Amino acid sequence: MTGFHIEGHSGYADRGSDIICSAVSALAINCVNSIEEFTEDEFSVGTDEERGMIDFDLADQPSSKSKLLLHSMLLGIQEIEKSYGSQYVTIINR
Repeated sequence: MTGFHIEGHSGYADRGSDIICSAVSALAINCVNSIEEFTEDEFSVGTDEERGMIDFDLADQPSSKSKLLLHSMLLGIQEIEKSYGSQYVTIINR
């Protein structure tokens, strides 16, 4: 895993009250911030709040720390998908 792309709003609740969007966003933003703070890995990140989009890509092969952080984020999102259903969160591996 060398990055992720998150897009859209879950539709679980009205914008601003959607706990699923908030949870996924918090996991993704924390992952990006943690990679920036705790690793030397270079990356690019783009966001668009209107579309609910975060696009993150590591420039090179990830360090072991970045791998762990990315997999931790994925685990959290998978648990949200299990708890609330794929109609609100869909994970696509590429």
